[in-house]
Amino acid sequence: MRRSYRDNSQGVAGSHTFGKIRNFKILNFGEMAFVHLDIRCLYTLLICTAFGSTLSSNAEIKVNPPQDFEIVDPGYLGYLCLQWQPPLSLDNFKECTIEYELKYRNIDSESWKTIITKNLYYKDGFDLNKGVEAKIHTLLTGQCTNGSEVQSSWSEATYWTSTQGNLETKIQDMDCVYYNWQYLLCSWKPGMGVHFDTNYSLFYWYEGLDHAVQCADYIKANGKNIGCRFPYLESSDYKDFYICVNGSSESQAITPSYFIFQLQNIVKPLPPDDLSFSVKNSKEINLKWSIPRGPIPAKCFIYEIEFKEDDTAWVTTTIENEIYFTRTSNESHRLCFLVRSKVNIYCSDDGIWSEWGDEQCWKGDIRMETLVFFLIPFAFVSLFLLLITCLLLYKQKNLLKMIFQKKKEVFSHQETLC
Repeated sequence: MRRSYRDNSQGVAGSHTFGKIRNFKILNFGEMAFVHLDIRCLYTLLICTAFGSTLSSNAEIKVNPPQDFEIVDPGYLGYLCLQWQPPLSLDNFKECTIEYELKYRNIDSESWKTIITKNLYYKDGFDLNKGVEAKIHTLLTGQCTNGSEVQSSWSEATYWTSTQGNLETKIQDMDCVYYNWQYLLCSWKPGMGVHFDTNYSLFYWYEGLDHAVQCADYIKANGKNIGCRFPYLESSDYKDFYICVNGSSESQAITPSYFIFQLQNIVKPLPPDDLSFSVKNSKEINLKWSIPRGPIPAKCFIYEIEFKEDDTAWVTTTIENEIYFTRTSNESHRLCFLVRSKVNIYCSDDGIWSEWGDEQCWKGDIRMETLVFFLIPFAFVSLFLLLITCLLLYKQKNLLKMIFQKKKEVFSHQETLC
């Protein structure tokens, strides 16, 4: 529809200008909206076409999951190997990065451990008292996937140790202590309801040993194994230490028990030596002790000090082998100290407190105590000397009396003769 336009503010000049462009078409609002809509549709169509092309391209890329996925037990009492083979038909993905996402856990565990690797195996420790489950899939990234990530379906595997015997036949109260970071000792109690012929055997392994090793020095009670004294364990620190205690009986099957720990976390050191203290002004006390003997570095210790002041007691900790403190009351007559040690968080995740060292006590005012210490012996000595002196004087007096009496008798006899 053609419409005429006249700009009255410009008069003839405006009319003349308009005459030169009389073929210009003025669009109404409806026509302008239609043209704008056509352009938006065109852009949308182009974007959808390109995106659809990409989607269809990626949809055509598929990769298979890894082959022959399995959980292998090499006989290391819980240290398992998860292994697999590459997926089929990888020839078309030479320009792609091929990785594997592995998830695994003990059955009934709340969370999965996740590993992304290019290898065809992965090793880790598991609690064989429970089952193990794992799953894996293939990941493709790179030019062949237009920069996106393509995932295969999952392959799954499970592993259980052979189940035998009743759970009540397992050992009870397993306790392992690494004494002074030098020698390991484990002990246990027999399972409930086991027959009299039941006996247990302990095997252990850690990374560095070629195979699992049986205990060579059992602790026995009534001819039955109830513990193990381990030999020197070379290069065993800061590694998972695996133990299995199984049993044998002619009348019933025995269920094995599995344990995993790290030796530095079960260290029980010796107590500190040479605990001593000094008192200043009857109020300020300096307490110090020697570092426990053995191979544990000084930087690895934390100490716990127990104070007993008359009828009250409190505990504090320190990483130094010396501590200063002030008495809570000048009227206290007895103050005692105990110290024990433990491996600190800088050298282990956990530890066992040592036994308490010998108790050291302070009684009353040190000056009065010293005075009493010297006065009592002096009093005894003085009393003894006084008694001796009196005795000597008494004897001397009797002796003089006897001499005088003798002279008197002699004098009387002479007078009689005259």
